[in-house]
Amino acid sequence: MNSSEITSSAASLPIPRRASRQLLAECKSQPLAAFGVALLFVFVVAAVFAPWLAPQDPAHLSLSGRLLAPSPAHLFGTDELGRDILSRTIYGARISMIVAVSVIALSLALGLIAGGLAGFYGGWTDTLVNVYITNAFLALPGILIAIAFVAFLGPGLGNLIIALSISGWVGYARLIRAQVMAVKEREFVEAARALGASDIRLLVRHIFPNILQPLIVQAAIGMAAAVLAEATLSFLGLGIPAPAASWGAMLNDGRSHLFESPHLVFFPAMAVMLSVLSFNFIGDALRDYLDPRTRLSVGM
Repeated sequence: MNSSEITSSAASLPIPRRASRQLLAECKSQPLAAFGVALLFVFVVAAVFAPWLAPQDPAHLSLSGRLLAPSPAHLFGTDELGRDILSRTIYGARISMIVAVSVIALSLALGLIAGGLAGFYGGWTDTLVNVYITNAFLALPGILIAIAFVAFLGPGLGNLIIALSISGWVGYARLIRAQVMAVKEREFVEAARALGASDIRLLVRHIFPNILQPLIVQAAIGMAAAVLAEATLSFLGLGIPAPAASWGAMLNDGRSHLFESPHLVFFPAMAVMLSVLSFNFIGDALRDYLDPRTRLSVGM
């Protein structure tokens, strides 16, 4: 069967089957993307079903069983308070996934409002948002803004999400501003404006749906940065308060026993690394899949 026959047979399939066929072909052509999806699936399952998957209570103390090496009774060993590391790693996935999704959702919402208004109206609105506000946030590293915010309001899941969103919305705002400025001059937007469409309708119905591709890629990569930032703040003691299990807090607890009990650091570090890798692999695959120029060069 030649390429034209394959194309014609694929086009004759119903849309859901055609999309699933294209997704399967994309995973076959990019094994790293399939690996990232598999890893992310494992972390999502661990986050959703943590109470049923964890062999023990992650906060259960057992001073008689502290610093045990990995064994059939404790697959990942125990920490300095006798808590099961496997259970804490599974529950840590729940915190990391919640933070990643919440931070990206809130950052995107702020970026859509600020960047959309700046790109659509231009003028003093663009100057205020793009020159003054975003440059003021970009003048300081985002992690320092998050540290200052959490240190001022105190550690906690809600404060952590807000702190990371405040420091992360600027990149989305600039990306959305540039995309809106390019799309608002297109013919279909001018036609809708000529027919009397309001500004809100132009943004929601005509502009935002046509700038989703770069936002999806940026959001996938941004989730990796959110997981890493949450682990960093938890490592510094500014994340989720004890006794909640967090990968960063587990790394902080295990660093004093790094040489005699390296498993305390190894397993949470691997969890952070694999989760960040999964989001990066998925983001790279989405960028290649959604960019027509990349798909064309691959197909040639």
